[in-house]
Amino acid sequence: MSAVLDLKLKRANKVYHEGEVLAGVVVITGKEAIQHQGISLTMEGFVNLQLSSKSVGVFEAFYNSVKPIQLINSNIEVAKPGKVPGGKTEIPFEFPLQVKGNKVLYETYHGVFVNIQYTLRCDMRRPLLAKDLSKTCEFMLHCQPQKSKVQPSPVDFIITPETLQNVRERSVLPKFLIRGHLDATNCVITQPLTGELVVESSEVAIKSIELQLVRVETCELSFKSPYFLVGVLLSKQGCAEGYARDATEIQNIQIAEGDVSHGLPIPIYMVFPRLFTCATLETTNFKVEFEVNVVIVFHDDHLITENFPLKLCRV
Repeated sequence: MSAVLDLKLKRANKVYHEGEVLAGVVVITGKEAIQHQGISLTMEGFVNLQLSSKSVGVFEAFYNSVKPIQLINSNIEVAKPGKVPGGKTEIPFEFPLQVKGNKVLYETYHGVFVNIQYTLRCDMRRPLLAKDLSKTCEFMLHCQPQKSKVQPSPVDFIITPETLQNVRERSVLPKFLIRGHLDATNCVITQPLTGELVVESSEVAIKSIELQLVRVETCELSFKSPYFLVGVLLSKQGCAEGYARDATEIQNIQIAEGDVSHGLPIPIYMVFPRLFTCATLETTNFKVEFEVNVVIVFHDDHLITENFPLKLCRV
């Protein structure tokens, strides 16, 4: 059996904060003794920015990514060159999660056009004729909770044909009146989004009512970059102004199905998914923001949407 290298962190959830110590063990398993030229650990953190075809148009095949932004890159030696005995060997380690200089560690986030990822990699260098071994594991970084109390900023809403925007032929819309409220638009990311919705009246039967969570990712573009030139040439909104802004769906939850009873309160309840959401983030190079849409689908296939910007934070 060939040698197997594994990496295990002590924290089961793999969630850390800046200034804490990553502790765990390097596990080496082999039937026979293993000669090596040293074992090391490397901690890396990057922001990867990707531009959509909507932003860069026909040139996206050539220019569809931005150079990654490095947040952290540290290295420590776990074991000096030597030999590991046969069987299972565990080497404990502690790796401080600290940045050098004035760099900032952003919260882990997996998006479509913005990805913030932190990894720990173990490398075992082997003699000339043996293959080097490597094992990588991802860990999550959460930003420090804010000390000030979050003001929930609840919002009441009324949806009628007259309140809708971006409507070409308002006269063909069915008559309806929908009221509701969101308990907070400044949301604690570990707590659900809650509220209530009531269909007061509707001329047309309702087919479905849904909650759609949306990520809005913005990448700033350099004036010296080909992205800016492409944006100007194609006159894309946003891109021509020096940024690429894209909104994509994270999750969609149906809160009512069929023609619901009029005057019946329908609860709004949505949990923010881990990894795919983070505390609202705004930097000089990119922004990550969130919105929620209340979507009403009628049986005649008319679809109406009410949009609410959200601010997510940790406390």
